[in-house]
Amino acid sequence: MNSDSRIWASLPTPAVVISPEDLVQDANPAAEGYFNASAKAIIGVPVWDLVAVDYPLEDAFLRARNSNTALFVNDVDVGSGQRAPRKSALQIAPLQGMPGYMLMMISARELTDRVTQNHSVKSAAKSAIGMAEMLAHEIKNPLAGITGAAQLLSMNLTADELELTDLIVAESRRIVKLLEQVEQFGNLSEPARGPVNLHDVLDRARRSALLGFGARMKIIEDYDPSLPLALGDKDQLVQVVLNLLKNASEAADEGGGTIRLRTFFEHSFRMRRADGSGQSLPLQIEIIDDGPGLPEPIKGDVFDPFVSGRENGTGLGLALVSKIISEHGGWISVDSTPGHTVFRISLPRAPSAKSKSATPHRKLEV
Repeated sequence: MNSDSRIWASLPTPAVVISPEDLVQDANPAAEGYFNASAKAIIGVPVWDLVAVDYPLEDAFLRARNSNTALFVNDVDVGSGQRAPRKSALQIAPLQGMPGYMLMMISARELTDRVTQNHSVKSAAKSAIGMAEMLAHEIKNPLAGITGAAQLLSMNLTADELELTDLIVAESRRIVKLLEQVEQFGNLSEPARGPVNLHDVLDRARRSALLGFGARMKIIEDYDPSLPLALGDKDQLVQVVLNLLKNASEAADEGGGTIRLRTFFEHSFRMRRADGSGQSLPLQIEIIDDGPGLPEPIKGDVFDPFVSGRENGTGLGLALVSKIISEHGGWISVDSTPGHTVFRISLPRAPSAKSKSATPHRKLEV
């Protein structure tokens, strides 16, 4: 491999070479990760089919090519066939000595607090949770009395009347269970963060799911064997993955479905806060299912408390997931269409430079 090839392969920024016919001529490894496809799969594809830009770019691109000048476009929504659009900056420049050929680079993107608020527990929701916690504590005691009274009454009732007391007991216990979930949401302790092997987290959650609620699902592992250790609380991260696996399993039809657990490293993923500080979140986990997708009316609010797309759902599972990831300093997002839903978690890397990589895994199916 010559020096030019090594530089091209080492670029942390997604980059593609565009032919005079606007076809992808080459793609570096960072671009393969960005588009979720190998270079072989995207070479020859029309660039505007691959890159969806929320900007009238074609005319400006043509002028830059004809005048042999560079083109810079800041703060545009750039998407791909596999991922939802996100704010990016594009840099397009002519390749010297290759008339008509252009180099397109998609800059490292940053998430601001303004955007992050869309997927975090809002202040109004926090107030609602505080109120719910207080009510949960106060309601559980009288419910225990109602349950006990119904059980005492049932000792001297006929079979027809027993059906009514059994209903009182069953519904009271269901309400208590819901109240306990509300209390759990509010009482979650701060994460005890340390170096965590994310593949161990995923494997533990996968095995637990297959023994219970996910027994009818097929779970595929697609792990990056060189993934470094993350900075997090292992038990809380297991809880996050379990909640997402349960969500995918419950959304599947009666015959089951397929869930893919994917990990990869993305150099360019950063979160920027309002005070100007930033944090790199290069470790990526994706939980991908082939279920019906999220209902359209709640797509933008699925991480808010009490928002659920299922009948009798509490709407606390994904809110708990969002809360845990937020307290880890991470980011969670969802991209959902019928037959393809992706929950993506981005986490910081453990600070020690001597940390070992996550345990290698081969692709396998269960």
